[in-house]
Amino acid sequence: MTTIRRRLTLWYTVALGVTIAAFGVLLYLERRQSSLRELDQRLGLEADLANRWLSESYNVLGRIVTTAGERPALDPGISAYLEAVRDYLVVTDTAGNVLALSEAGRTLSADALQQLTAPLDTLRFPKHAGTFRLDGQPGRARYLAVRVEDAGPEVGGLLVATSTDQVTFGPPELLRSMLLIAPVILAAAALLGYWLAGTSLRPVQGIMDEVKDISDGQSLHRRLAVPLAGDEMARLALTLNGMLARLEQSFASLHRFTADASHELKTPLAVLRADVERAMSDVPKAERMIALEEALHETTRMADLVESLLTLARADEGRFDIHREPVELKPLVEDVYETALILGEAAGVTVNLPFTAEVTILGDRIRLRQLFLNLITNAIKYTPAGGKVDIGLGVHPDNVTFAVRDTGIGIAAADVPYIFERFWRADRVRSRMSERGGFGLGLAISQWIAQAHGGSLTASSRLGRGSLFTVTLPLPKTPIKTVKES
Repeated sequence: MTTIRRRLTLWYTVALGVTIAAFGVLLYLERRQSSLRELDQRLGLEADLANRWLSESYNVLGRIVTTAGERPALDPGISAYLEAVRDYLVVTDTAGNVLALSEAGRTLSADALQQLTAPLDTLRFPKHAGTFRLDGQPGRARYLAVRVEDAGPEVGGLLVATSTDQVTFGPPELLRSMLLIAPVILAAAALLGYWLAGTSLRPVQGIMDEVKDISDGQSLHRRLAVPLAGDEMARLALTLNGMLARLEQSFASLHRFTADASHELKTPLAVLRADVERAMSDVPKAERMIALEEALHETTRMADLVESLLTLARADEGRFDIHREPVELKPLVEDVYETALILGEAAGVTVNLPFTAEVTILGDRIRLRQLFLNLITNAIKYTPAGGKVDIGLGVHPDNVTFAVRDTGIGIAAADVPYIFERFWRADRVRSRMSERGGFGLGLAISQWIAQAHGGSLTASSRLGRGSLFTVTLPLPKTPIKTVKES
């Protein structure tokens, strides 16, 4: 199995190998160039000595070229010195004829000798260096051609050359040594890299083991130990601890949600079963109709519960889209107010709309109506007969607020932070208003609708003195043009 440790070791070794190879190539090229410079210096020294020898001999003797033989040649005493040069050396006259050769030059063939003297035929500068290949000789040869100007009118120039094999003798040895040493260095680097990778990743292995122990679902309360170094491992541990805290909270909410949903469904199902059994038994028709009516009522309550659960589930998954369009809030609030009057009259509660305002926002008309109606229904439900509920719509520079205030039983200060949780109902409210109690999902749905519109839903309450719920919705940054129906 491929592990991060092995991959790190592999890439570390590859990177080091590439570095060594690049260093070796650069070192080889630099060493070879340095050897060529040294060779050029040696050729320049030999050429300078030969040139000075010819010039001084001419100054002493007056003439150094003899024509006693078939062709012109240097004086034997002078050429004897030049023959002792260990490299290829050739001296020519102005016509290109060879006047003298070193001992090494005498071993060349006629074609090689012609190649050796060719640079002197076109000598345009006092000095000229280059590289050529001589027939019958291995490798290439480096040469330096010099124009001779102080050795009489007969002498034209001289050329000194040597094989570059002498230059490449050093670099190949260096290359061979590097090829022998590089595997040892890479092997040592691989072992060191493997050890370093293991040491660096040991905290990761510890985190993996701890997460494995925690992931059984029963130990989400545990947290990872955070290293004191404050490096990436510490940040990873902190991030995982944060994730574990959120998972613990989510699992707790899920367990509580499941238990509450089961409890809420258990009671209506039991009532529904009892009513159906009673309707199927041998009872009078009137009692059978009462049983069926109660069963229908429980079925409606269960349908409302399932619809609320589906709404929250789709909202959690992000599959519940808000269809935004220009919505005039004043007609919407007035429509909700008319419905509230009917509900309040049935409960003996006075509903007032003391103030409203002309304002248009971008939102979902149906969901906003559901939000407003939920708050009003909740206020009427928990307000005793003879109480009142006030509704108001106000406009501010950056937002619009919809407020619902009641004179109901109120909520204890310790319970206010939990009222928007799903299936949450204070025991005091549940005991005193159990005949009107809902499922505990209305406020959760209302908060989701407000947040989906970019707003918020807040509550303030005192036990026995009523409650105030405020919806804050943002105003559009640019005015919205609405078309009124004629």
